[in-house]
Amino acid sequence: MPTVRIGLSGWRYADWRGRFYPVGLPQRRELEHVASQFPAVELNGSFYSLQRPASFVAWREQTPPGFTFAVKGGRFITHMKRLRDVRTPLANFFASGVLALEDRLGPVLWQLPERAELDRGTLEDFLMLLPRTARDAARLAEDHDDRLRAEPWTEVAVDRPVVHALEPRHASFADAEALALLRKHGVALAISDGAGRWPLLDAVTAPLVYVRLHGDTALYTSGYRPHVLDAWAERVRRWHADGHDVEVYFDNDVHAHAPADARALMARLPELAAAGPGAPVDVPPRRRARRGTG
Repeated sequence: MPTVRIGLSGWRYADWRGRFYPVGLPQRRELEHVASQFPAVELNGSFYSLQRPASFVAWREQTPPGFTFAVKGGRFITHMKRLRDVRTPLANFFASGVLALEDRLGPVLWQLPERAELDRGTLEDFLMLLPRTARDAARLAEDHDDRLRAEPWTEVAVDRPVVHALEPRHASFADAEALALLRKHGVALAISDGAGRWPLLDAVTAPLVYVRLHGDTALYTSGYRPHVLDAWAERVRRWHADGHDVEVYFDNDVHAHAPADARALMARLPELAAAGPGAPVDVPPRRRARRGTG
């Protein structure tokens, strides 16, 4: 049965406190609160640098069964190497602890720079390198080098599929041959709404439909208007009816628009959208300061 998961792009935002996070909620429990509200989140830290296995283990332990992390591939691979000669960087990425998420591991997202134009040969070489199962990823991880910040994690207790999504931000990726390559390798083309800053490439190339919503009228800073959310809800229904799993992530984090819009989209899809699998987070009442007696 196809699934619909609506979540957030990241969770560590100071201005969410008091807006989305209850007043008095300790920062260490913010991920727990996210998991009580939503079934998935994009893990952004892995985009900026190689993480440590201990961090992935902690994130797994802070979330309940049924919750998943979409893990962003490293920008060293996508922005610096531009997908070229990346076997060892891919090994480092998967050895950094990604596999420690175990059943919490969702899709792996590869976000390309806005100016990165299509190079069909480079794209195909990259797609061929991507591991399709956890054990394949573990075997690749064994080829890591010394750039890791901690001992590598190459353990796999249970083999699972590893699903990938590619987020290009250049119109050249609308090329029919590029879309055919994504379909051949079963990689989802991320449908990415950047408030008009880059083209919205709209094609289904895999069993998974992966959507990123970065802002309605202003990148990262605007909420989505009701009629626009209505339209996205209708598209999710169509994809689901066609047999696709659908994941939608809101990245308009400023002023906590993302959790508000994610909730609004879930409310439009009550019979389809998975709920947050975690228990409600109890926040202890704030203590009143005692007045001095002297």
